[in-house]
Amino acid sequence: MALDDEDQATVPLDDVDRKIIAELTRDGRMSVTQVAENVHISRAHAYTRIARLTGQGVLTRFTVLVDPIKAGLKSSAYVTLKVQQHSWRELREQLRTIPEVHHIALVGGDFDVILLVRAVDNVHLRRVIFDQLQSVAGVLDTQTFLVFEDLDSRSG
Repeated sequence: MALDDEDQATVPLDDVDRKIIAELTRDGRMSVTQVAENVHISRAHAYTRIARLTGQGVLTRFTVLVDPIKAGLKSSAYVTLKVQQHSWRELREQLRTIPEVHHIALVGGDFDVILLVRAVDNVHLRRVIFDQLQSVAGVLDTQTFLVFEDLDSRSG
């Protein structure tokens, strides 16, 4: 998700907010009642806090974690891109249309962008990298790092 500078203003959070965020990060389907019990606040207070955090853009969506292997995505790679200067905004929008690209980050260092790409197998992964990513306007170079084991720190 692209953010403008004014959208990136820090929202002040207290310990209760952080505990609510931790609970919902652990289980986005957790009921407000369960969040309230786990954080030791009233249900009404939890509801108000969650509504405020959502309204302020701290909580942007409620989602699930998917096991990529069990979902049939048996080949994953981090792909780095070197891109032409000033091409980021257009490039970002093109990358967002590729279903196999699961995460996009603009970074500093030896490359400009890093992507998490998931595919059904190595043949599919190769097609995504060579046929789609390398043909995107503004991409100068790619480097691929295959993922052998994948752990999500949010999962229990």
